Amino acid sequence: MSELFEKSIRVLELPQLLSGLERHAVSEAAKERARGLMPSTDRDEVNRLLDETDAARGMIALRGSPGFGGVKSVAESLSRASRGGMLNTRELLDIALLLTNVRRVREYYSEEAEPTVIDKMFVSLHPNRFLEEKITTAILSEDEISDAASAELAEIRRHKRAAAAKGRQILQRIISSPSYQRVLQEAIITQRDGRFVVPVKAECRGELPGLVHDISSSGATLFVEPMGVVQANNELKELEVKEEKEIDRILFALSAEAASFENDILWDYDILVHLDLIFARGELSYEMKAMRPEIRTDGSVYLRHARHPLLDPAKAVPIDMELGRSFDTLVITGPNTGGKTVSLKTLGLLCLMAQCGLHIPCDDQSAVSVFTGVLADIGDEQSIEQSLSTFSAHMKNIVQILDEADSRSLILFDELGAGTDPVEGAALAIAIIQEARERGAKVAATTHYAELKTFAMTTAGVENASCEFDVETLCPTYKLLIGIPGKSNAFAISKRLGLPDRVIDSAKAQMDSESIRFEDVLTQLEQKRQQLEKEKEEVDRLYARREEDARKAREFRTQMEKAKDNARTRGEAEAKRILAEAKSAADETFRELDRLRKEQKKLDAQQVNEQRASIMHGLKEARDAIGVREDTAEPIPKPSRPIQVGDLVEIPGTRRTAEVIGVKDDSLTLKAGVLKMTVKRDEVRLIEEAERAATAKKQSVSAPSQRILHTVAAARELDIRGMETLEAETVVENYIDTAVMARLETVTIIHGKGTGALRKAVHEMLRRNKSVKKFRLGNFGEGEAGVTVVELK
Repeated sequence: MSELFEKSIRVLELPQLLSGLERHAVSEAAKERARGLMPSTDRDEVNRLLDETDAARGMIALRGSPGFGGVKSVAESLSRASRGGMLNTRELLDIALLLTNVRRVREYYSEEAEPTVIDKMFVSLHPNRFLEEKITTAILSEDEISDAASAELAEIRRHKRAAAAKGRQILQRIISSPSYQRVLQEAIITQRDGRFVVPVKAECRGELPGLVHDISSSGATLFVEPMGVVQANNELKELEVKEEKEIDRILFALSAEAASFENDILWDYDILVHLDLIFARGELSYEMKAMRPEIRTDGSVYLRHARHPLLDPAKAVPIDMELGRSFDTLVITGPNTGGKTVSLKTLGLLCLMAQCGLHIPCDDQSAVSVFTGVLADIGDEQSIEQSLSTFSAHMKNIVQILDEADSRSLILFDELGAGTDPVEGAALAIAIIQEARERGAKVAATTHYAELKTFAMTTAGVENASCEFDVETLCPTYKLLIGIPGKSNAFAISKRLGLPDRVIDSAKAQMDSESIRFEDVLTQLEQKRQQLEKEKEEVDRLYARREEDARKAREFRTQMEKAKDNARTRGEAEAKRILAEAKSAADETFRELDRLRKEQKKLDAQQVNEQRASIMHGLKEARDAIGVREDTAEPIPKPSRPIQVGDLVEIPGTRRTAEVIGVKDDSLTLKAGVLKMTVKRDEVRLIEEAERAATAKKQSVSAPSQRILHTVAAARELDIRGMETLEAETVVENYIDTAVMARLETVTIIHGKGTGALRKAVHEMLRRNKSVKKFRLGNFGEGEAGVTVVELK
């Protein structure tokens, strides 16, 4: 990478963007790599980097980012340990923390998810829970070794506590003794040089035999170790030495253990840092609402609604920009502060971002090419130290750019030819652009020169562009318009700011007629463009509204067709179920009658025929329930008396009975099972007392058959795929009731995977159902998340 390319990277503010990437990295090593990220000039590597960013963004959307908080470099520590050195507790805890991160990142990875290019990084990690727990069990903190580190250490500390307690007991007797109250400065026990002592008055030093370890600053107090405590303190000191040796032995052993896994740990550290940087790129993509561009090789660039990533997203105006397909040079004109330089920087910076493996803030279908050099001459290059004027400094930069330009270069010129005589500057600008084009480079340049507008309009492969300006508000709109040359708007702005008309007219008189006509043509073109833009916006709005209406209509039609299909399917299924139940009941009853006939030979033949006729009549009613038609409905007979609360009525067309629970004027409130409804008196048929008695008798006779029917009809699986939520809840409730009556212990409900809405509704219903003991999703081979296995009480 050339020095000029690196300078252009700084001019285009890539380091400022990488500072934002650094904020998303967690480990110091990943932050350092983020700061030093440089654009790749290899297309395959750029695509690989973008694949990694895609994978990280997808994982963040599903599971969030993995944690990299404890990722620290342990290379130096492991190197010293491998040479036989002893690591301190801080170094060993850093190794354990790194191993903890390795384990957690490996657990974060799910093998069941869609495969990505970074899967191999997760798989290549070496979780070492044995060493991790061995260190964390032995070392509680940087300053504390656990008793559990070794049996020898636990024994030493037990003896140490006993020796300390023995010494304290002796001292406690001394400070509690009335005979020593006059001798002691204070009745306390303290330590000096690791030995237990008591404070004695200087004038009474001879009254308490012992060793003096310290004297107070005033000289009034001596810290004396009584002779009776010396032995206990000596024993304590010996145990402390043993403790230190045992701790050193433990640290040596842990250091050697860590050194034996040096290669795996260093590999894991490098992988974690790499993953940290990849997920930082994914999080930056989320923050900028960015997307992956298409990577091309023909040198073309196409950006849709591109936004400069360093500008406030709420204020930045998206621009559309293209270069390299139908034209290789773009000349951008317009007033100052209109957004020309920002457009240039947006083009260059987004290309550099993509080559760094970063998503770019623009819309779908955007594309960039991989350039070997993005060379920019932007900003004030004046240098007092080098005695260079603005023009000279720019020209020196341009000379270097032309020397390095080739067919894989993107060149960005800001205010090309400025800082010198306008006529010579315009001529130089045209010549520089032609030279860059001859070298095959793609060029984007900003200028105020009218000559360059004309050059762009008359030269094949060169296109005009302009930054829109609202003369009424004297404010730029920052929209980039491809194909339209810009105006300086100097006269219009001056007039709006109050410059007298005579001065403006005088200024116009100084211009040649060709320039005036050219500006007038531009003005007319701009007016027509704005009019067409408004018309296009209105057309787009109407088209979007029409598309939305059409979408809603299609959805409504789809829902209606689905509801109709579901209703037809339910009707057919219900009809088949009724017929099957009726046949099953009839067959069972026939078998029951045959058995009774054999056991009771005296049974009158006429009674048998009546039973058979009754069963056949029930079968006929079941078949009639399938094909009921409104045109065959009989008129509702008038009741023999007024309908009262407690009466049973029949709802015509449904063959279902309901109990009257309320009477008000001409309306009746009915209850049929859990369903309540309100109907008019003339819409139901009163079941007379005689008919009620006959029905009760018939039900008592057929009860055994009904129980048999339920037992036979209950299946062990129920398929509700394709049903609406409310419909499925009703079907499942009926099925559970049937399964309980059939004394089934376990049943399976097939609801499919889909969006999970149907599964959620079924689980909510099962939690409320008192007949359900417990339920679970299917295991492997049972249908997994597509089925629910229900255990009944």
